[in-house]
Amino acid sequence: RENRVPYYQRLFQKHDGIRQWNKTARSRAILMPYYIMLWGGFGASMYMMCRQVLVRWFFGSPRTNADDVLQGKKTWY
Repeated sequence: RENRVPYYQRLFQKHDGIRQWNKTARSRAILMPYYIMLWGGFGASMYMMCRQVLVRWFFGSPRTNADDVLQGKKTWY
């Protein structure tokens, strides 16, 4: 089997302005699901936070009984 250490040493030590985690061919395949989950989770949290704030400001409290949360009545929609 070929020794790939010198190849990767040259690749990662080259000063070409590319970040280390973006230098290999597999980087996009590995990072794309991570970025999707990261920004998707952030977007979902922002959506729910804004939704809760706007519902409470404009329509009053959506649930007045604290037991509703325990009974599973508080959903995304």
